[in-house]
Amino acid sequence: MLVYPSAIDLSSSTLRFLAEHLTERRRETGPRRRKLSAGQQALLALAHLRCGDTYARLAAGFGVGLATVYRYIREAIAILAALAPTLTQAVKTASTKAFVILDGTLLPIDRIAADRPYYSGKHKKHGMNVQVITDPFGRLIWASPALPGAVHDITAARTHQLIDALAEAGVKCFADKGYQGAGGSVIVPFRGKHQNLSAGKRAVNAAHAKIRAVGEQAMATLKGWRLLRKLRCSTNRITEIVKAVLALHLASA
Repeated sequence: MLVYPSAIDLSSSTLRFLAEHLTERRRETGPRRRKLSAGQQALLALAHLRCGDTYARLAAGFGVGLATVYRYIREAIAILAALAPTLTQAVKTASTKAFVILDGTLLPIDRIAADRPYYSGKHKKHGMNVQVITDPFGRLIWASPALPGAVHDITAARTHQLIDALAEAGVKCFADKGYQGAGGSVIVPFRGKHQNLSAGKRAVNAAHAKIRAVGEQAMATLKGWRLLRKLRCSTNRITEIVKAVLALHLASA
């Protein structure tokens, strides 16, 4: 087995943040023999989330067994997921902004053609639908639980009661044509072909597109965590992983 050094494009403050919470958990669970320190465990978990390193590669790099890697990563993700903001907390933050941007993204998963509930006709691939709220500068505020990729964006937003929550808080929300008919405080572009719209409607759509384009930064932020580019774990674990990534992002923002 060959072992080589690698780098993670995260700040040391992110490592300290996770290490501190792991240390706190170890105090709560009481003394027990650990093969890695809290700092090493944090580094192992970040290598998995940020770089997408496999359990086998991490086991070789840190000199521990596969079972230990699995257990340490699961523990770290569970701790981080618990720190992610709830929808209520996210809407409270959103209410302090001039407006928010709502969009959906598909997180690709490793599935066979028979798994129809996970197949997105829009993206032509299998994945999980995640709804994302960003502020006017494209910074992440909230990411939803993951639903099968066959679920449309507007259905996902309604399932999470996101549209009602934003409307009740009076938060103006910009979204794309996939949210037509959402109602509430959701603002979508005018329907119809560009050339068939009036000059005024075309201007409104152009301004709307510029606002929504800023939200794409949040999608790039999520996909910057390489594990989310191709998830090979159980679909039941994806929501927890997304929450963990969100917690780390907000802690370093």
